[in-house]
Amino acid sequence: MRHYSLTAPAKINLHLEILGDRADGYHELVMILQGINLADRIDIKAGSTQDIHLHCEHPDVPLGKENIAYKAAQLMCREYSQSYAQYGGLDITIEKNIPVAAGLAGGSTDAAAVLVGINLLWKLGLTQPELQILANQLGSDIPFCLEGGTALALGRGEELSPLEGLDDVTVILAKHRNLYVSTAWAYQTYRQQYEKTYVEQPETLELGRKQAHSGNLVSAIGQRDYTKIGKLLYNDLEKVVFPSYPDVEALKLAFQEQEGVLGTLMSGSGPTVFTLCSSPTAAKQVVEGVKAKMNDPALEFWITELTSTGIEVT
Repeated sequence: MRHYSLTAPAKINLHLEILGDRADGYHELVMILQGINLADRIDIKAGSTQDIHLHCEHPDVPLGKENIAYKAAQLMCREYSQSYAQYGGLDITIEKNIPVAAGLAGGSTDAAAVLVGINLLWKLGLTQPELQILANQLGSDIPFCLEGGTALALGRGEELSPLEGLDDVTVILAKHRNLYVSTAWAYQTYRQQYEKTYVEQPETLELGRKQAHSGNLVSAIGQRDYTKIGKLLYNDLEKVVFPSYPDVEALKLAFQEQEGVLGTLMSGSGPTVFTLCSSPTAAKQVVEGVKAKMNDPALEFWITELTSTGIEVT
C-alpha cells in the first residue's frame, strides 16, 4: 500500500499590519511570514473504504469536518472525483507537535501537507501554483505553509512574494498551556476599536500597501541584519489581545527584560509569544530567566530555528 509521510512546519508573523476591510469580509493585511522548524508530521495512505478517516492523539484536535486538514481532503475528493473513485478514501494521521490554537498556523500547515500528500498519493502531478489555487479556497495561511521560508504576504495573506531566507536564528516560543485566543475574536475586536482608521478607497488602499511599515523590515531581512530585524517586529493585534489577555503582555515584557534577546513579538492572534536569539545557548539562558521572572508552571517553552522550507516529504 502506498503511503507518504510529510513534515508540516509552523510559522510566525514577523510583521502583521491591518490596513482596512475587503469586499469579501476579510481584512486587508500586510504581513511578513516566517517558517520555523517546529513541525507536525502527517502520514497519509489510501483507506479501505471511500471514507476520510482522520487520526490524532492530541485531545484538542477535532477529527471531523471542523478540522481544516479534513476539509483539505474533502476538497481534493471533490475536485478530483475520478481519482477519488479510483484510489478510494483516505487514512490521515497527524502527529501534533505544534501547539494548538496558538497563532502558529498549526491547522493550516496540516491542511497544506494533506494537499501535497494527496497530490502524490493519487499521482495527480499538480504544480505548486495549482496547489496554491486549492490552498486559497481553504484558508489564508495555507498558501504560505505550502512553500514556507520567508515571504511578504498581502491581501488576506494569499498574495505572496518570497524574501531572502532567514535560517541562522534561534527562536523561543512560549505559551500558557490553557490559554487560547480566538482569531475571529481578535480581528472582530480590532475592527470595532480601530475601524475609523481603516483605508477605504481602492487607490488609497494601494498607497497604504506601499507605505506600510513593513518596508524597513523587508530591507533589514535583505541585509540579514538580525539586530535591526528584532527591533522592527510588529503586530497590530497586540493592541486588542494584550488588554484582554494581560498574561500574554506580561510574557512579552518578561522576554524583553532578558539579555541576549534580539526581538520579541506575539505571533498572529496569539497567545504564543516568540523571541529571536543569536544562538541556542543564548536562548536557553533567556528561557531560564523568563521562568524565574514569571514563576508560572502553566508556561510552556519550545526552542527551535527559522527554516527556509515548507511542506516536505520525509
